[in-house]
Amino acid sequence: MDAQADILRRLREYESRNVTYLDPRGGWPVVWERVQGVHVWDVTGKRYLDLTAAFGVAAAGHSNRAVVKAGQKQMSQLLHAMGDVHPHARKAELVEALSRVTFERWGVGRGKTLLGSSGFEAVEAALKTAILFTQKRGVVVFEGAYHGLGYGALNATHRPYFRNPFESQLREFGHFVEFPQTSADLTKVEFQIRHYFRRERIGSILVEPIQARAGCRIPPQGFLPLLRKLCNEEGVLLILDEIYTGFGRTGKWFACEHQGVAPDIICLGKALTGGFPMSACVGRADIMDAAWPESTGEALHTSTFLGHPVGCAMALAQIQQLEELRLPERSAALGEYLAMELAEMAARVEYFHAEGRALGLMGGFQLMLPTGEPATRAVLEIIKKLLHHGFIFLPEGEAGNVVSITPPLIIPDADLAKAMEMLATLVRETSE
Repeated sequence: MDAQADILRRLREYESRNVTYLDPRGGWPVVWERVQGVHVWDVTGKRYLDLTAAFGVAAAGHSNRAVVKAGQKQMSQLLHAMGDVHPHARKAELVEALSRVTFERWGVGRGKTLLGSSGFEAVEAALKTAILFTQKRGVVVFEGAYHGLGYGALNATHRPYFRNPFESQLREFGHFVEFPQTSADLTKVEFQIRHYFRRERIGSILVEPIQARAGCRIPPQGFLPLLRKLCNEEGVLLILDEIYTGFGRTGKWFACEHQGVAPDIICLGKALTGGFPMSACVGRADIMDAAWPESTGEALHTSTFLGHPVGCAMALAQIQQLEELRLPERSAALGEYLAMELAEMAARVEYFHAEGRALGLMGGFQLMLPTGEPATRAVLEIIKKLLHHGFIFLPEGEAGNVVSITPPLIIPDADLAKAMEMLATLVRETSE
């Protein structure tokens, strides 16, 4: 038995069977061994071009030297501190940097941060902030939303697959409205939100500026300004989940900047550190101060690994790399090419109904059957064939019929073109 097969066998025997999908026909998954830049090597030595950035984490490239060096240096000096008790210097530097790249850069004052370990923790910290600030339990959320799988975040995550098994234990404080696809949808969205404002005690609106896991669904211009206006009118907090879209992914530092809107709270993660488990809930300072009482020795929201020193050091290095390499600007430039390629690819598809969409280096290529049903099987076969040819892609969308494209922001032009050419070839072969 080869090394890869042996590792998968052990996972099958000892890991919860709901975690790693093992295709009974073989060929999926591959077992990663090492990474560098835009490439991944599996345990057999085969090299792949990564078009996922490992769920968007490796924005500045896998194992970015500056980020790894910062983590190694911090690990040798201080591997662990004491969360909410005895702090360390890197935590102070990071929360200051997060204020600088968000609220201070938007010109709306300072930001104050609650650090966590996973994206859903940032969302739950934001939800806690909203109820403390407004004393209203209700949250307006959107169909197709994915905000994580913790019990609090599940109330705002829309997909029944994730929610239904645990519904009896959810408080159901999330009220779902339509996520707009065109400008014509905005009137309906406003009507639905105002309906909940009248009927429920709504304290916040929680939204992804682009719905990544729903298949790269990009709302029309005017959507975030509409939400900002409604929140201002009702004294409701606007919470943006930029865990996936943040740190240059969409061609701006944060996706909300495409529509000129500053939130009250922003949730960050994934690309924050380049590979260490860390997230951040950053709120406008006056809101955070009004919501959270001064600590008297026991924090209301904390964890053992809060503000982990290695994560803080890596996050500081990651932010510096994004700035020095001008990666948001690079994402914007490559995003124009990606959007054009996906649109042209969609126009050439004959059997399926295809749609390509992208903003920066966040793209999706959707296939529908002529009957109007999602072409799930075709997309999964294409992605599996791409893996066989040395390209790592992921399916997204509730039906898994969207090829997601979120490469490291450092991807060379030629590598992106090569990946798009292979995708186009396999789509064409599948359509014949």
